[in-house]
Amino acid sequence: MKRETLFLKVAVFLMGIPVLALCIFSVPAIARGFSEIIPGMGYVQYLVYIGLYATALAYFLALYQAYRLLSYIDRNEAFSNLSVKALKNIKYCAIAISGFYVLLMPIIYLFAEYDDAPGVIVIGMIMIFGAMVIAVFAAVLQKLLNTAIEIKSENELTV
Repeated sequence: MKRETLFLKVAVFLMGIPVLALCIFSVPAIARGFSEIIPGMGYVQYLVYIGLYATALAYFLALYQAYRLLSYIDRNEAFSNLSVKALKNIKYCAIAISGFYVLLMPIIYLFAEYDDAPGVIVIGMIMIFGAMVIAVFAAVLQKLLNTAIEIKSENELTV
């Protein structure tokens, strides 16, 4: 294993630990808090559970794809269709995360309206736009990698 990618693999692993801890300890409290603050809507708790755990699942899938991409770099397969596929999966995961938060925004709006905390809406918007930035970045890298693979295959055919 190369030293540069070892550091990045450890960083990917460390990025997953806080989210896993949040899923175990904070998500149930957040869901209960939403159901208590928004009265008369008991189903809100389940919607928050579904939304946050679906977001966490997409996040972990994206981390796994990033780990696989680093493994391809270790094996000198960075310019392969496998790397393009990993980037495409990361892009789809980021779009899914953004979509889940878009679907949760009405509940977040009700929470902010009832609790008179408009900053909560800003946090939701940051999550949406942050995930979209990652999706755009992955799409750009995917396009560049496709172009590099095409140039590489043309060079191999020329020689």
